[in-house]
Amino acid sequence: MLGVHLSPREYLDRCAAEFDKLDLGAIERLGQEIFDAYEDGRFVFICGNGGSGSNSSHLCEDLGKSSLDRKDFTNDAVKRLKVLSLTDNTPYILAWGNDEGFDRIFVEQLKNFASPDDVLIAISGSGNSANILRAVEWANAKGLRTWGITGYTGGTLAKISHDNLHVPLDDMGMVESIHLIAFHWVLNDVYARINHVGRHAAKEIRRAA
Repeated sequence: MLGVHLSPREYLDRCAAEFDKLDLGAIERLGQEIFDAYEDGRFVFICGNGGSGSNSSHLCEDLGKSSLDRKDFTNDAVKRLKVLSLTDNTPYILAWGNDEGFDRIFVEQLKNFASPDDVLIAISGSGNSANILRAVEWANAKGLRTWGITGYTGGTLAKISHDNLHVPLDDMGMVESIHLIAFHWVLNDVYARINHVGRHAAKEIRRAA
C-alpha cells in the first residue's frame, strides 16, 4: 500500500507517473471493441471481485446510461448498448457460490446469457482470480471476445485473454483507480462514437461525403 509511505502529494505524483506507462493503444482498442459490439447488437459482459467488482458495476452503469445523449433518454426508438455486470445479481452469485463454489459465480451466468462474438471484460488486479479465469476460459472456448484488465504482473489473465489493458504496478488501490480513470475515457469515446460528437464527428462527415 503505497499510501502508507507517501504523502498525498507524493501519492498523486506516483499515480500520475504510472499513466505514462500505460499502453494507450489498448485503451483505444477497448473503446472500439465496445462500440463495435453496440453497432452489431452484441452483448458486453463485465466482471470483477472486490474493488474490481465495484469498477465492473460502475463501468456497466456508465456504458448503459451515459452512452446515451440526454435528449434520447425517453426515446424508445433509440438503439442502446447491451451491457451487463455479472457482479450485480447477488442472489444468483450467492446460490452458485454456496452450492457449487465461488469460482463458478461468473461463468455460470455467462452460460445463461452469452453468445458467440459477445464481449467479456474481465477485471482482476492480480490477474489470477479463479472465478475470472474460469469465465475467460469458457468465453474463449465459446467464441466470445475477451479482454483482461490487470495490474501487478498481469498474471494468467493477461496471457489467456484476447486483448489486455495492463497497469504494471504492485498496489491494488492505485491499479483500481487507474482502471477506473481509463474506463471513464472509454465511456467518453463510446459516447462520442455513438452520438457523432468530438473528434468522431469529423470522421462521420468525411465518411458521408
